[in-house]
Amino acid sequence: MHGLVNRALQGFLTDTYGQETWAEVASHAGVPEGGFESMLVYEDRLTTATIEAAAALLHKDQHALLEDLGTYLLSHPNQERLRRLMRFGGDSFRDFLLSLEDLTGRAQLALPDLDMPVMRLRQEDIRHFVLDLDWRLPGVGPVFLGALRAMADDYGTLAFFTAQEGQDGKERIAIELVDTAFATGRSFSLAEGMR
Repeated sequence: MHGLVNRALQGFLTDTYGQETWAEVASHAGVPEGGFESMLVYEDRLTTATIEAAAALLHKDQHALLEDLGTYLLSHPNQERLRRLMRFGGDSFRDFLLSLEDLTGRAQLALPDLDMPVMRLRQEDIRHFVLDLDWRLPGVGPVFLGALRAMADDYGTLAFFTAQEGQDGKERIAIELVDTAFATGRSFSLAEGMR
């Protein structure tokens, strides 16, 4: 697993639950001294062990923990760069959804060795979408569920998201857009911070 993924997990646990909790999780999971390095690659079992240790120590369901991670990645002030990167997906939440299939390719332009899930979005009608996610580790569905909820809020869209069983080991999220102008979204400008 790419170190950026593990580093994001470490940041989430540290920012949300504190340094002491992270240290305890890291010890139980066998994370190297000093934590994860962003540009290294780690064995998948270390990522899995970290998630399992965090869920056990926090007495939290793994899916709920991973959903919280997804929300953190796009809403925490420490993750503003990722939020801005995701907002380049479109002017509306619908546009953003339609750009998801391109996300893997865009990310791999910057980091060719970054392993990203394969995403397939199917639009059933004007309000209903289905997102299929295929990745080598289970749990990408809950992460994307949290991330999609955070992005809907960011755009000011009221939407319902439901995790479903996919086919052939894929994870699936059903998306219903209820009101795309439900609230005022967070401000976003392409030129923001370019001075």
